[in-house]
Amino acid sequence: MPVGRASPDRRRRRSEGEQPRQPARRAERARRGTGAKGRRPGGQTARSRPRSSTGGAFKLSSTRRAAALAMLVCVLALSVAVPLRTYLSQRAELAEQQQQQERLAEEVRQLEERRQQLSDPAHVEAEARARLGYVRPGETAYIVHLPGEREPERPPKPEDDSAPWYEKLWNSVVGKDS
Repeated sequence: MPVGRASPDRRRRRSEGEQPRQPARRAERARRGTGAKGRRPGGQTARSRPRSSTGGAFKLSSTRRAAALAMLVCVLALSVAVPLRTYLSQRAELAEQQQQQERLAEEVRQLEERRQQLSDPAHVEAEARARLGYVRPGETAYIVHLPGEREPERPPKPEDDSAPWYEKLWNSVVGKDS
């Protein structure tokens, strides 16, 4: 009889609810080589605990547990990525807006100073004389040209367009550009 298989009469006895005889159990244990040595602490034998190729939490193999953990990490990363990106972009935008507000406040301060200066009639007169060349009635205005300054060069006069294009071309080849 193969090891681990119950004989037909044992199957019949078990189906009828009858307990197997003790000598048959001992003989079977002796055949398997698991006598009293096969007992575990707490009275559990090696045969009585469930055997499976999986172990650990939720009866998953280590590879499946690792894959499930990797998927969990990916899901967490993806669920955190979008709000984190939004948070960081809003924080950068807020910093940019604060810098712009500081620049505008500085510009407002400068414009207020300029307005205060222009409310003084003496300052307005000095600006008009310096920038616009205004003079009071009865004053004579003099413009002094320093030696280092030159008048802007005037662009050359346009050519006479009365000559046809082929004549202009021939003159440029021959060297009579004027």
